[in-house]
Amino acid sequence: MNIIVEPLEQDWTWLLKRPQAEPAGLLKKIQDIFRAIELNGDAALRSYTFEFDKVQVEDFLVGAADIEAAVEAVPEPLRSAIQTAKSNIETFHKAQVETAHKIETMPGVYCWRKNLPIQKIGLYIPAGSAPLFSSLLMLGIPALIAGCKDIVVCTPPGKDGKANAMILYVAGLLGIKKIYKAGGAQAIAAMASGTETIPKVDKIFGPGNQYVTAAKQLAGQLGTAIDLPAGPSELAVYADASCIPAFVAADLLSQAEHGPDSQVVLIAETKVIAESVQKEMRIQLELLPRKNVAAAALQHSRFIIMKNTATAFDLLNAYAPEHLIIASNDAENLSALVINAGSVFLGHYSPESAGDYASGTNHTLPTNGYAKNLSGVSVDSFVKKITFQQLTQTGIRNLAPVIQRMAMAEGLDGHAAAAMARV
Repeated sequence: MNIIVEPLEQDWTWLLKRPQAEPAGLLKKIQDIFRAIELNGDAALRSYTFEFDKVQVEDFLVGAADIEAAVEAVPEPLRSAIQTAKSNIETFHKAQVETAHKIETMPGVYCWRKNLPIQKIGLYIPAGSAPLFSSLLMLGIPALIAGCKDIVVCTPPGKDGKANAMILYVAGLLGIKKIYKAGGAQAIAAMASGTETIPKVDKIFGPGNQYVTAAKQLAGQLGTAIDLPAGPSELAVYADASCIPAFVAADLLSQAEHGPDSQVVLIAETKVIAESVQKEMRIQLELLPRKNVAAAALQHSRFIIMKNTATAFDLLNAYAPEHLIIASNDAENLSALVINAGSVFLGHYSPESAGDYASGTNHTLPTNGYAKNLSGVSVDSFVKKITFQQLTQTGIRNLAPVIQRMAMAEGLDGHAAAAMARV
């Protein structure tokens, strides 16, 4: 990884460009999958499952016995860790629940807003080289807190044709029963259009590879809402002279191991800091079981020297990282400079992996610069906000002349008449 010193602002865009690895014809492949699922339902889903997952699945629905058996398949120390994470995530997300407040905007005119759960939710949980059971905690818990009526989970089958035991354990812990062994773009298509087995949902959540991300975006275009474009994963770290290079190196590698298309960026105050972090990364990389994946991600990652703190944070805000670590004794004060980021980790003892698993915040976050205009998943993601208004006789007498003047100025006399008829 080359160290780039004080890059000019006009070079920031190309310098921090995310890796693009879309295979040729990706969109057409996704469109073909959607068309086949819509026309042939479960039959097409079985065909794609055999083609992509190399396994024949006859019954996509996971049985209750398999969910119960998952408890014994997951070691007790891991079950305990998952339960602690569950408690923290619930505590943080329950605090996000809003109560309706009736406001009297003028005498006799009352307005309020009420949160109502989205009825049918689809959760996609990857289960390839890294089965992301933590994502089921991050998505299932706020969905349950929001009060979503129907929660559907799709997760790829393993080579044995079964769903991952850790994912099933979490589903059982949350009381989610509709779990289907279906993965990839075909699972997204199934939840978007519905099949004989998998019900159609109103909104789809969850991370995934480029095929899943493209499928979610197509689902959004065809009328099924999605959470946000999520992936590939990314991390930026700001490190000043007070940073601990070994910690910074560990954080960068933890994100790089997600996949070869992940990206990590270090903004360091001095070249000495950057070189110290690089030295630690070389040592730690050799100890990682997924070192080849991490090494591939580091090929398109960046080490940048920015001596001026304000300029460094201007660059970070321009990048709008999914995750941002501020490795500094002054992290809390520096956080006031953050405008664009998915989730921020302050100080030397707040690793990004804390947010990924168990601190309580949600790890489903905007990537690829979408942190400039999107938030991460929260309880709000699972509700729709409906406004209400009620006018008394006094209220309509007070407001009708205002409505009349404005409506007639726009040439909409019927609007004016509807208000004045009540006076």
